[in-house]
Amino acid sequence: MLRLIAALLIGVTLSVAPAYAATKVTVNGVPISDIEISQRTKLLSLEGGGGSSKAAMDQLINEQLQLQEAKKFNITITEQQVDDAFQQVSRNVKVSTDKLREILLSRGVSVDTMRARLRAALAWQQLSGIVVQSRVKVSDLELDKEASAALNTDTSYDYILKEILFISTTGNAAARTGQANAYRKAFTGCDSAVQLSLNYTDAAVREMGRRHATQLPDALAKELAGLNVGGITKPRVTEQGVSMLAVCAKNAARDTTFIKNKLRSQQGSEAMKAESEKYLQELKAKAKIVYS
Repeated sequence: MLRLIAALLIGVTLSVAPAYAATKVTVNGVPISDIEISQRTKLLSLEGGGGSSKAAMDQLINEQLQLQEAKKFNITITEQQVDDAFQQVSRNVKVSTDKLREILLSRGVSVDTMRARLRAALAWQQLSGIVVQSRVKVSDLELDKEASAALNTDTSYDYILKEILFISTTGNAAARTGQANAYRKAFTGCDSAVQLSLNYTDAAVREMGRRHATQLPDALAKELAGLNVGGITKPRVTEQGVSMLAVCAKNAARDTTFIKNKLRSQQGSEAMKAESEKYLQELKAKAKIVYS
């Protein structure tokens, strides 16, 4: 047992003591050690990214360049920001932060390794908002053309909608769907939607207000396009229960606002990504990177 404890203590010492780390590359004079590369390799492997030492080294070099450039703009990432980002990662993978730490440690990855990566990502995100975003231009004229071309007979309507929701718990979706179909068969229009819902347990009517077809999923927009005022869609199982939409008003409207916003977001994201990569390559070209 004493030998086992001693071995564990030696392992911990090696993992935290910089004196035992060998420098593999320097980025503008800042060293990156073999331990950092080994740790990042394990993290990449855990994420399913291949986990090669070259990929890990490249990533660490990029992050060091990003942090150094962020420092020039007086960008500082606090511990609380890193904590919040770590918590968001745990939410994304649907585990607690304690469980995420446990998973990392079980694969030989220091929590500080992930925190370092998150810190660099947050710094680069802020820096991109200052520098990169100003370089990105999205043409409104091109957006208008693409948005207009995207409209079709299913997406050229404006609606006033009500949602009828049959709240369901695990295992009773089929029964609730049957009740929703009975409601749908008896439905005579939006004015009596609430009154009709009183005949059912845990049935709610929600005002959705104005919705343009381009705001809705394609399949739903197509179904609504085939309905007249007073019509109601087929039941759909959702996370909350079994849902139907009632058409309270319907008007032809070739509104490209929502399509344009979506296109602007997509094109802006793609342009930001490309410009961000270009910016990083510019930093790399000017940097003094020395391999040991």
